[in-house]
Amino acid sequence: VLRSLGIPTRVITNFNSAHDSNINLSIDKYIDISGKTLHLTEDSVWNFHVWNESWFIRRDLGSFYDGWQVLDATPQERSKGIYQCGPASTRAIKEGDVNLDYDSSFVFAAVNADCVTWIHYSNKRKERIYSNTRKIGKFISTKAVGTNSRVDVTANYKYPEVREISFKISYSQYKNSLMDDRKILVTAV
Repeated sequence: VLRSLGIPTRVITNFNSAHDSNINLSIDKYIDISGKTLHLTEDSVWNFHVWNESWFIRRDLGSFYDGWQVLDATPQERSKGIYQCGPASTRAIKEGDVNLDYDSSFVFAAVNADCVTWIHYSNKRKERIYSNTRKIGKFISTKAVGTNSRVDVTANYKYPEVREISFKISYSQYKNSLMDDRKILVTAV
């Protein structure tokens, strides 16, 4: 429909798409002390989810948010009392502006949520035992113009993952004395 009105529109596929039902930016899984899954949340991770993007000027949000906007025709949660999602600015999602209207927090979680596993004790106490910050929002894709090739648009939604590397550096290089090799943790982009 939007294309017929002359508005640029494309289909987007997000692999490992989070469905954050309580908008806490975390996909929580609860287990008991024996490892049995407890169904205490509606959060889930889908193999993929598909939505549309359309190119809009955003006078309501300011020109910083012009460009591709997420419109989900199959919203899974109510927004302002009805099932709707968008138009959420992809720029807002990338910048983490989750307090904007138009469901930016829901879309942010769909591509950035952490997957967290908790042990839920009988006394209602819980303990985090596992967290994966890199599982969600992989290979966010659209179809290339004029061909069936995939175009990766992940960088429109999130900055590259920060990964940690380590290496040894000898302090003796800096101090003319013999010292133990030290392991230094370096963050690289």
